[in-house]
Amino acid sequence: MYAVLACWVVLLCPSVQAYENLALQQPSWQSTTVWPHIGADRAVDGQYTDQRWNGGQCAVTDNLQTTAEWRVDLGDVRNIIYMVIQFVTDNNVWDKNNFYTSVSLGFSIYISNTTNKNGGVLCFRDTNYTRATIPNPVNITCPYHGRYVIYYNNRTHPPYPDGYYITAYTTLCEVEVYGCPTPGRFGENCSLLCPENCNCDVIDNTCVECTPGYKGYLCYEACDQNTYGVDCKQPCGNCSKGEQCHHVDGSCPSGCDAGAYGVSCKESCGNCSKGQQCHQVTGRCLSGCDAGAYGITCKESCGNCSNGDPCNDVDGSCPSGCEAGAYGVTCKHSCGNCSNGDLCNGTDGSCPSGCEAGAYGVTCKESCGFCQNGEQCHHVDGSCPSGCEAGAYGVTCKESCGNCSNGDSCNDDDGSCPFGCDVGAYGKTCDEACEPGRYGINCAKPCGPNCQGCNRFTGVCEFGCHPEWTGTFCEKRKCGNNTYGVECKNPCGNCRNGEQCHHLDGSCPTGCDAGAYGVTCKESCGNCSNGDPCNDVDGSCLYGCGVGVYGKACDEACQPGRYGINCAIPCGPNCQGCNRFTGVCEFGCHPGWTGTFCEKRKCGNNTYGVECKNPCGNCKNGEQCHHLEGSCPSGCKPGAYGVTCKGTCGNCSNGDPCNDVDGSCLYGCGVGVYGKACDEVCQPGRYGINCATPCGTNCQGCNRFTGVCEFGCHPEWTGTFCEKRSNYVFI
Repeated sequence: MYAVLACWVVLLCPSVQAYENLALQQPSWQSTTVWPHIGADRAVDGQYTDQRWNGGQCAVTDNLQTTAEWRVDLGDVRNIIYMVIQFVTDNNVWDKNNFYTSVSLGFSIYISNTTNKNGGVLCFRDTNYTRATIPNPVNITCPYHGRYVIYYNNRTHPPYPDGYYITAYTTLCEVEVYGCPTPGRFGENCSLLCPENCNCDVIDNTCVECTPGYKGYLCYEACDQNTYGVDCKQPCGNCSKGEQCHHVDGSCPSGCDAGAYGVSCKESCGNCSKGQQCHQVTGRCLSGCDAGAYGITCKESCGNCSNGDPCNDVDGSCPSGCEAGAYGVTCKHSCGNCSNGDLCNGTDGSCPSGCEAGAYGVTCKESCGFCQNGEQCHHVDGSCPSGCEAGAYGVTCKESCGNCSNGDSCNDDDGSCPFGCDVGAYGKTCDEACEPGRYGINCAKPCGPNCQGCNRFTGVCEFGCHPEWTGTFCEKRKCGNNTYGVECKNPCGNCRNGEQCHHLDGSCPTGCDAGAYGVTCKESCGNCSNGDPCNDVDGSCLYGCGVGVYGKACDEACQPGRYGINCAIPCGPNCQGCNRFTGVCEFGCHPGWTGTFCEKRKCGNNTYGVECKNPCGNCKNGEQCHHLEGSCPSGCKPGAYGVTCKGTCGNCSNGDPCNDVDGSCLYGCGVGVYGKACDEVCQPGRYGINCATPCGTNCQGCNRFTGVCEFGCHPEWTGTFCEKRSNYVFI
């Protein structure tokens, strides 16, 4: 029997950083495997990001088993402190609705020095978890030493607690075993040595167990009082003069007492000639055996030799053959059922005249099977010449038919049932009982989906129902009064016509009442167009949303800047923020605008801008400029230009008006000016239209309009344009 160690399942483990994962990449084994390429090693490969049962990172045993076991070999006896187990989740939320919670319930963890869990320590056994409370990952503290960590689950003693799945699995994505990697060490950093000969506690250094040959609180005492080995529980053999054997291996330092032999002197000498002592190590009788014994140790007894002669004391052969009725080299075999009571051959036991009725074989020791009409079987191979009686099959008609349909007889060659199996059985010969979860003829029917395990003949759920189900076949729901779930504590939603929701998940069988949607009909429809009901599955509105909302379920208020049906209309461009139902600018207008929808300009009297303090420019026909930027809707009066018509045209040719956008003169400039807007006076030395004409070459500076040299001429020149040479001679 295994010892039980008091351990705890905890959410926090001590000094996680101080210990190593001893299980990582170590050899592992499991009782069955679903796929050859996804084995037990997947639970110690360090990978568990994909927690599907078939994702390649988890170890899963085959289904329909009553027991399931997985273990890892740590390579040597290690000091273990705790372990972490990550179960399969199928990448779904780990809660009471996850199938793998039911599979994991009831598991046990053992630590052992051998592969046999029953010879080790039971660290933990789940007796309290439910599908709602079993943690994942689960942390188990078990400060003990051992070489093998074994995970075990079983479904062998129905009925099971509520929530337990009916067959046993291991569904392990990762098993991490933390402790000291070097034997004989302990402490938070595994830096301290255990006392010599002591398997110590990994935390406090107390000796949990002594190495073989030692005892005491600190394992300092060698075994005594004729004991040795593990816990000094092995008795010494027959050591010479009763001396103490070796405390570890039980060997006798001075040999054995008379009549004993072997390393530990636990073997007794055989029948040596004249009672002589056998060899103390091998047990060999040096002077041969007493009469009637043979073999190296003279422990074998002679057979039935002729005339009671002694046999050869080495190989047991009879020199003069066997007594009547015996055969073989050592005459230890009895003759079979020879015909007419004849004696068999003393060497091979064969019957010279064949076998008696009902027997067959070389030595006539085999009994015939159930041959048809009781006829004699073949004397050599036992076959029945005319086949088997009803209910038997096989070459020798010794096999019994299984449970064939309607009590039919099976095929007498292979035992198959021509019309299938009766209730409760399946297989080629209909001799296998239905596997758990199936019943009926050929085991073809599955037990009810809510059944903990049914009778293989009737399908009756004799081991109980899953939670919230009742009835002979677990076909009736327990909940009523518009409730569902664990203990029927959850209220149903708004099911159509007030009908009862599903007792487990709360779903409504025929859908929701108008105005509700979702699996449990607990969600309220949004504001659908024209007050139409929403889709009772996803809450969507078939013809769109009403005013002020949008989204698939029409339950989202319009975002800022939009209003109306489906929030399809933008607020007015001059609005600071409008009402999502009406579009009214309830948060005010941008500067320069007013009105319910900010559609009216605020300024008048030829003003614009903030607080209408800026005067308009020279707009055409004196019209009002734009209230924000001062632009003139129809352009500028003649003689003005620019966005606000505040620019004055230059001196365009022939008095033409300038372009009212940029002030340019279409046909060039008048006299005395130039530039794009004809508003720049001629530069010195130039005059006329567009300032295109240079002043006279003898002119000190001319008038920009007329070209007259109003600032005088260069010496020796005269005239209005300094075009005449002077008659004066300067000496």
